[in-house]
Amino acid sequence: MIPRSIVGCGTALVTPFDQESRVDEQALRALVEWQIERGVDFLVPCGSTGEAATLSSEEHIRVVSVVVEQTAGRLPIVAGAGSNDTRRALDLTRRVEEAGATHLLHVTPAYNRPPQRGLVQHFTAVADAATRPLILYNVPGRTACNMLAETTLELAEHPNIIAVKEASGSVEQVGEILRNRPSGFTVLSGDDSLTLALMALGAEGVISVISNVVPAEMTELVSAVTAGDLERARGLHERMTPLMRTAFIESNPMPVKAVLAELGRIKDVLRLPLVPLAAVHRSAVMSAFKRVGGNE
Repeated sequence: MIPRSIVGCGTALVTPFDQESRVDEQALRALVEWQIERGVDFLVPCGSTGEAATLSSEEHIRVVSVVVEQTAGRLPIVAGAGSNDTRRALDLTRRVEEAGATHLLHVTPAYNRPPQRGLVQHFTAVADAATRPLILYNVPGRTACNMLAETTLELAEHPNIIAVKEASGSVEQVGEILRNRPSGFTVLSGDDSLTLALMALGAEGVISVISNVVPAEMTELVSAVTAGDLERARGLHERMTPLMRTAFIESNPMPVKAVLAELGRIKDVLRLPLVPLAAVHRSAVMSAFKRVGGNE
């Protein structure tokens, strides 16, 4: 039985492409299997790390379907279904639910820059229509729209909105949510580098980018904090800090795709306007990865 609540370390999965820029389903299945073997708690296909912005609707649903099929009920699948068009968000929600997603991830609408009351109406419309639990995603660095703590807390009262992935970068804002959230509402870090700090304040996990390449280590960090072993968590955090930093040396997912390609797990192919990681950054990214373990 898949739990309703989402806690722990979830991987914001990359979407592998072949040399012709088609979704590489074989590589995707292998990546999912490896993530499960390495102990992650849930999987998040078709988010920003999964290049959802350049997937067609059909590809989007197919990626979710493949992840669902390969996972075979072993982990929750939190499928990205967000859009800056509420009508499209509702359509994507219905379709990823039909594809078998157990949970939904909805990002704040990009480019439109709605006011806070617009965010409330947008997410309420999705939550009212959805048959799966909804996780909000606040990432103003990508959307140019910061969902304020008071807005998140208002939405947290909706019975079908169960969590927020917070990537505002503001510990103060996340702290306000943690202090005032209703019972049962989960807070997940949306920044790898803030996972330890936010969990120390009471957050319950992370939706991680670097767990694409170090799934066991990132899961161990989250588990250590949950168990109260802060010394172990601090050691892991310090070891992974260079990777957390270089994973964003150019736009995500360019750096982690470069590492996965180096490991032979995927091709280093992205869809324009994203491009492979610049050669000048490769040694720093690979060095940071090798510091964590580098033998995955």
